[in-house]
Amino acid sequence: MNRVIPGVLRLASDRTGPTDWTPVLFDAVSPSDRSELADLISSGAVMSVHDTIVDQLAELMETRTPERDLTAREVRQQISRHVGNEDAECYGTWAYYPWSRRLVHVLPDAEFRELRTSTNRNKITASEQAALRRLRIGVVGLSVGQATAVALAMEEIGGELVLADFDTLMLSNMNRIRAAVHEIGLPKAVVAARQIFELNPYARIRIFVDGLTDGNIEAFLADPCALDLLVEECDDLYMKVRVRERARAHRIPVVMETGDRGLFDVERFDREPDRPLLHGLVGDISSETLKGLSTLDKVPMVLRILGNRAVSPRFAASLVEIKTTLKTWPQLASGVCLGAAITADAVRRIALGHFTDSGRYYVDVDGLVGDGLGVRVDTPRPPRIAEEAVKPARLPRVSRVAGDITRDHIETLVAFASLAPSGGNCQPWRFEAHANVIRAFVDPARSVFDGNASYLAVGAAVENLSIAATEMGLACRIIPVAGAVDLVCQIELEVGDSTHDPLFDQIPVRATNRRLGTRTPLGNAAAERLTQAASERGAALTLVTDDESLTICGHVLGGSDRLRYLCEPLHAELMSELRWSPEDVIRTRDGIDIESLELSPADRAGLEVTAAWPVMRLVGELGGGRSLEKPSRKAIASASAVGLLTMPGSRPFDYFAAGRATERVWLTSASLGLALQPMTAVTYLFSRVAAGEHKGLEADAREELMRLRTLFVDIFDPPVGHSEPMLFRITRAAPPSVRSLRRPVHEILNFV
Repeated sequence: MNRVIPGVLRLASDRTGPTDWTPVLFDAVSPSDRSELADLISSGAVMSVHDTIVDQLAELMETRTPERDLTAREVRQQISRHVGNEDAECYGTWAYYPWSRRLVHVLPDAEFRELRTSTNRNKITASEQAALRRLRIGVVGLSVGQATAVALAMEEIGGELVLADFDTLMLSNMNRIRAAVHEIGLPKAVVAARQIFELNPYARIRIFVDGLTDGNIEAFLADPCALDLLVEECDDLYMKVRVRERARAHRIPVVMETGDRGLFDVERFDREPDRPLLHGLVGDISSETLKGLSTLDKVPMVLRILGNRAVSPRFAASLVEIKTTLKTWPQLASGVCLGAAITADAVRRIALGHFTDSGRYYVDVDGLVGDGLGVRVDTPRPPRIAEEAVKPARLPRVSRVAGDITRDHIETLVAFASLAPSGGNCQPWRFEAHANVIRAFVDPARSVFDGNASYLAVGAAVENLSIAATEMGLACRIIPVAGAVDLVCQIELEVGDSTHDPLFDQIPVRATNRRLGTRTPLGNAAAERLTQAASERGAALTLVTDDESLTICGHVLGGSDRLRYLCEPLHAELMSELRWSPEDVIRTRDGIDIESLELSPADRAGLEVTAAWPVMRLVGELGGGRSLEKPSRKAIASASAVGLLTMPGSRPFDYFAAGRATERVWLTSASLGLALQPMTAVTYLFSRVAAGEHKGLEADAREELMRLRTLFVDIFDPPVGHSEPMLFRITRAAPPSVRSLRRPVHEILNFV
């Protein structure tokens, strides 16, 4: 076949050898190409036909829909829409490989590359992959260099590869060169080119089967334009130096992997045009002084390049035996494969600007993997639970106060107060008592989100205290205190009539329940009791129960979660709340026990990955993170209702009152056998951004948050001027696996 292949150049050679090292491509859409293809088949030149175009199209459709598994019917429908009226047989490209007489049907160029590199992402982003495909990379020496060239081609590093080697494949080469016995005697450049084309028929390759010579070195390095990078792996010491001289003149960076102790050299002549060759290890040498040296004469120079004392003992011993018991220096497949991996990785990072230094590096497997070098690996333990967190907290026995109010009575009241909820279970409260007066403070050292959230928590604690006081026959007079640092209110107690509030029994029962549960109708009676509980403390409660609105809620909450994970300060806040082991749970007695998140093993593993900020930073840079929305979406998909509690005003004391309302709603929910999970972070993000407190959110993240805010307002229609201190979901579910612990009373109560 004399068909011209666009983008593939054959370089004439003075030596005889096969010219069938490039595939012949036929456009399956073109009638003329199809006619030529039919002639080729009828001529008997084709030995086998490999047509998996439908499978390739199916895989392409599936990779373009990564968020879910397509059914077979959906795949067929998408293929049909993609191909249009054309038969799949007339789609893409037919590649004929003359050396094997195989005819292979593949996707069109762009789609072939998209699918073939789809699992490069996100180790290589789409934009990085496009940049890598624009490179021209030269490889000189195709023993070690063949593995490198193939590795580069597999990762699609280099839009054009220029390969040079004067030698032919011999049986003794096959301890390190991946080739077939029927290829013995072929030029190494042809063997390498064929392998790459069999990986990618659209590859662009030039080969120099005469290797590099003084006559073609300029064509190799700079025709039609300078290489972007040179991989130098030739054995000829003269050419090793000569090609560096010319690469330095053209400001082409050079890398070299030596195959002994993982030795890897980088010479950034693009950044350092006056840099000494080979790091100056061979002195002020020129290529002319090296012409005609025998192998034995080269040994001292090679040792200077490698470093006399840096070579491995086995390699050094082998050098002594050259031309006596050994023909040449030894190489192993493992070293060649390792070198190819090191080189391909470094070339990628150099090309993308992630690696800018010149220097010498060792990836010495003997020094990294061996006796006494292993990193300790602890045997994974199954998740364990802090036993104390399984059952409701132990509380002092409550009895009616008959005489004076004692310290024991105060401690009992504060014990009930401490069972209130708080953001991240931070417990931002402390109490002081004197005689019959208890003062409640915000503890600024334990506050999360902002001061308003702390006031909300203190309000919930005071509501618990008030309910317990009536059970003990005590009347409470709660007096808010303005202007005092951190002091929220003063609670004056006096002996009165004992009355039973039904919510009292729910104080030790109430807990955050993150089980998914099932979506069942909330019912009018339950909704009325919840809204009445909120109104008893001056708040309003809006309950969303219709499927469409709940779906939008899931979208809003999921989107805000993603923004929290991808913002460093918010991510740090989120992770600081988590307690990863029973020991941490017992030691701190605050924060969120990981077991309370009710995670599947897969979800827990995912959370452990997302706990690392460098991972989340990269996810954000890649434009990803949609999977971070799934937990909230799933939670809302199982919810019977989502409730928004609002309160007139947005001062700290409005949040304090809202905390009291929140606790009454939550205790009422517990009395109805409903599971409640706060999902308030989004409303605090809204208020932060509205107040200009961006907390590390970039401009595009703030804009997205405001779009979510619009959806949120459309659903709940919160009154203008009202704060939104509590958002939660309600479902019907089994009790939570574990409950959050509380700090002991003596840590939060001080008698003065």
